[in-house]
Amino acid sequence: MKKLPNREHATVSAAKIRGYLLCSTHSTGQPKADFFAGLGYTPERWERLASDLRELGLHGDAIQVASPYGEKFRIVGRIVGPNGRAAVVLTIWIRDPDDPTPRLVTAYPARWK
Repeated sequence: MKKLPNREHATVSAAKIRGYLLCSTHSTGQPKADFFAGLGYTPERWERLASDLRELGLHGDAIQVASPYGEKFRIVGRIVGPNGRAAVVLTIWIRDPDDPTPRLVTAYPARWK
């Protein structure tokens, strides 16, 4: 399988984690925050989720998907939260046309939607 291009430089921003994926008041992020809270992730220790998702980006198999905004990739894999519970998550990564560094766009349960 294919890996995320330039994956050793993949980034996961604090704003993406704290302001979206772990934000229980975000209009679209709230269900994701509930999901990740169920695995033991908290906004106070947001770095753990950022690290776990980045590890998935580094080691998971990447499938390129169509996007008008750059090179977009989907990676599905298993993470184990701070409370020991495991889940399969789907992550989306993008490489902008003017920047080869992949960055996390979103993450959610693989069987969600």
